[in-house]
Amino acid sequence: MSEIRVDLYSDTQTRPCPAMRRAMAEAPVGDEQRGEDPSVNRLCAEVADLLGKDDAVFLPSGTMCNEIAILVHCRPGDEVIADKTVHIIIAEAGGPAALAGALVRPLDGVHGVFSAAQVAEAVREESRHAPRSRLVSVEQTANFGGGTVWPRESIDAVAEAAREHGLALHMDGARLMNAVVASGVAARDWAAPFDSVWLDLSKGLGCPVGAVLAGSAAFIGEAWRWKHRLGGAMRQAGVLAAAGSYALANNIARLADDHANARRFAEGIAGLPGVAVDAARIDSNIVFFDVAESGRTARQLSEALAERGVRIGAMGRTLMRAVTHLHIARADVEEAAEALRATLRDGA
Repeated sequence: MSEIRVDLYSDTQTRPCPAMRRAMAEAPVGDEQRGEDPSVNRLCAEVADLLGKDDAVFLPSGTMCNEIAILVHCRPGDEVIADKTVHIIIAEAGGPAALAGALVRPLDGVHGVFSAAQVAEAVREESRHAPRSRLVSVEQTANFGGGTVWPRESIDAVAEAAREHGLALHMDGARLMNAVVASGVAARDWAAPFDSVWLDLSKGLGCPVGAVLAGSAAFIGEAWRWKHRLGGAMRQAGVLAAAGSYALANNIARLADDHANARRFAEGIAGLPGVAVDAARIDSNIVFFDVAESGRTARQLSEALAERGVRIGAMGRTLMRAVTHLHIARADVEEAAEALRATLRDGA
C-alpha cells in the first residue's frame, strides 16, 4: 500500500495541531465525575452557552451522546422518528434497540431532510398495540444526505409538528458548526427548538476525541446517570476537554475553507467519465459521488486510489464519499481529483 498523502475518508481523520497539544499538556485537571476538573467544567459551560442551553456534559463520543439522549427521552418500546439515513440507524450498531429498547421509524427524506407533514404522518395514534411515538431526531448536517444543511424553515416546521404531537426533539449536531458557518445562523438559534443537542469535537473541529451533550438542567442530570451506567466517566479528562476549548476558539471560522475545498473537488470530478456528482448542491464538507457507469465498484476504485496515495471511502457498491477537513488544502483536492481521473483513464 502506498503512503496516503491525501486522506478524504472522513473528517474524523483530523489530528491535534501543535497549539492544541500545548493546550492539552498545560490543562488543569481534576476528577470530572466529582465536578472538580476545571478544564471539563469550562468546556461544558462554553458549549452550553454556545447552544443556549442550561447545562452540558462532556462525553467520549457523539454516538454516546445520541444513545444517552434516546435513553433519557424514551422508554422501552417507544419510537424515534428520524430520516432513513441518520447515524442512529446506520452507524451505531443498533444502539437504540439494544440499549434503550427503542424503535426508530425511518422517514424517506430528501437528502436527509424530512418534512413536518412526514412527521405528522409518522406519529402513531395512541393504542395498546402500537409503540408510542416519543422523539423526533434531526441530524445537522445530514451526513448521508450529502452534508446537507437543513433549511431553517424546515427545522422550525418539524419542531412545530413535533410539539403539536407532544414529542421531544433531539439534534445530532455532529457537524452543527459546519451548518453554522455555511448558513450564517448561530448555533444557539439552530439549537433553540431542541430539548437536547450535542456538538462533536473530533470531526471538523480537529480534536482527538470527545463530544458535548447539552440540554436543560434536569435532562443533563439524567444524562449524567446514564454516562455513569455506560462507563463514560473519564476522571482527569481536562487534557481532552482543553482540546475542545481550543477548537471552539480557533477552528470554527476556518470550516469555510473545508466547504470551499469540497466544492472544488466536486467541480473537479464532475466531468469525469463514469462519475455522477451534483457539484451545485454541495452545502458543506461532504461530497458523495456515484461510479456506477465507470464499470467498477466503489471498493475497487477506493483501493486503486489508495495505491496512488489518495483515500476516499466506499459507502456502497457504487457510492463514494470524500470529506474535507483541516488537513486538506486546495492542492490536495486537486491532487485527489487528478488521481481519480488517472485511475479511470488507466483502468488501475
